Amino acid sequence: MSDKTLKRRDSNLKQWQDGLSELLASGMQDFEEKLFCFLCDHNDLVSIDKFKNLLEETGLRETDFRLKETMTKFRVVLERQLRDENELRGSVDKETFTDCVSDNLVVISKALTSQFVVPEFKTFTDFIDNIYDKCKDNFNGQPAQYIPQLARVSPKHWGVSVCTIDGQRYDLGDTDTPFCLQSVVKPLNYAMTLNDLSPEVVHKYVGQEPSGQSFNELTLDYQHKPHNPMINAGAIVTASLLKKGLVIADRFDYAMDQLRRFAGGEHVAFNNSVYLSERATADRNFALGYYMRENHCFPKEADLVETLEFYFQLCSIEVTAQSGAVIAATLANGGICPTTGDRVLDSDAVRNTLSLMHSCGMYDYSGQFAFKVGLPAKSGVAGGVLLVIPNLMGIFTWSPPLDQWGNSSRGVQFCEELVANFNFHNYDNLKHTSTKYDPRGRAVESKAQDVVNLLFSAYNGDVTAMRRYALLGMDMSLADYDGRTALHLGAAEGHESIVRFLLEKCGVPSHLKDRWGFTAYDDALRFKHSHVAELLKEYMKNNPDSSSKSVDEVTKYMKQVKTEN
Repeated sequence: MSDKTLKRRDSNLKQWQDGLSELLASGMQDFEEKLFCFLCDHNDLVSIDKFKNLLEETGLRETDFRLKETMTKFRVVLERQLRDENELRGSVDKETFTDCVSDNLVVISKALTSQFVVPEFKTFTDFIDNIYDKCKDNFNGQPAQYIPQLARVSPKHWGVSVCTIDGQRYDLGDTDTPFCLQSVVKPLNYAMTLNDLSPEVVHKYVGQEPSGQSFNELTLDYQHKPHNPMINAGAIVTASLLKKGLVIADRFDYAMDQLRRFAGGEHVAFNNSVYLSERATADRNFALGYYMRENHCFPKEADLVETLEFYFQLCSIEVTAQSGAVIAATLANGGICPTTGDRVLDSDAVRNTLSLMHSCGMYDYSGQFAFKVGLPAKSGVAGGVLLVIPNLMGIFTWSPPLDQWGNSSRGVQFCEELVANFNFHNYDNLKHTSTKYDPRGRAVESKAQDVVNLLFSAYNGDVTAMRRYALLGMDMSLADYDGRTALHLGAAEGHESIVRFLLEKCGVPSHLKDRWGFTAYDDALRFKHSHVAELLKEYMKNNPDSSSKSVDEVTKYMKQVKTEN
């Protein structure tokens, strides 16, 4: 698709969203009729494909359970049109359209008026495209070699899938190719066990601290327990607790059923060849098991060999990046699957799971990952990385080549690039941090709020606020609908300090005109503020090109103010 076509499509989508937002402002009464009028062509028909594409632009898939009734009715209409040669195919009239969308009007209106958690979804996915392409050129590492079935996987695979807590979806690359969870199952196993028992019961057997050693090290903490559930020792003990009263077949069925609920019914399967391969190369895990049994780490009724078999089975459960993203989004959404609305976990289990993922989820790189990325994540030696952005989205990346710590090389790079672009780091919410893109806000609304804040401060003569906005990097020449800038208001109100600050420190052009052709100088004269008018006149005389201060001078001043503060 050409750049010109993309721009035209984005422009059309923006016009539709702006217009539909106005419709919503008048309430939901007759919304489907208004929606039809807004989307119909000159024949008073709406294209079904065009409508579906419009929804897809917002991140909403036609397979979404919240659109089930609408898509079923559209399907029936299309089948009828195919049978009737006299009917125009692929388009519907007003009566049919309103009937089709009426059952799912709430979610449709939210999608088309940018009411989802990521309102500017296309802008967000453009960033994801760039990060994906950047990481694609990372050829460091190789697939895990100690499990033969994993060693045979092509290192070229690279996929990224996103699912927000509102069910917005986006996929890039190899997102429908199945692979095994391996260690990514550890936090899920822990969450299911917490949900079934309680933190008090679970942590009688497994600790909560980073081990500071390799994930498969033969070591226990000072209480003779595994350090945490994210290393092999802790995951094996956690597996011994999951539905411990049932036979192993029923325990495995329970885990599979729960993981399918995590994934909203999307791909969750079992890879028997990986399971057999893992079991055949499990000397270290068996050694860990016997070492822990010697130290009384397991519940009394636990069978060691059965527990290890169950652990290997859990690691061999298979997902795709797409289903993995839904699993991550379920954790981001406090335990409720965003694509089905099913509450899989209670919020306490999710909170505790994310806490340990944040501190222990990335093997021996966990500390550096927490420092650089600042988000809960879990990696596995099959190349998967499950990343959770609480209250916003889940992301799953898959690329088999691993770095020296056993994490996906591309996956780790993607996470680091993501946080470099977005304010997702756990501490990006601190005051006075560098400005990053926040996909949760509307770009238009954000700019509008900037204009309001800036002009209000100028009207009130609040130089302190103006300095703060300048330090934050705000464009100090922003204008409202009428072309009125802070300089206009400062001059009209006679605030010499505001006018002087904007001209001399921020470099705002003095010749800016509003929609009626008035400059700030004109406003100072009209409202009889002669001292301000004289200041502006002198400045305009000395700066006839109105180019104001150079960028270097303004930057130098900002650095000076920061130093003084």
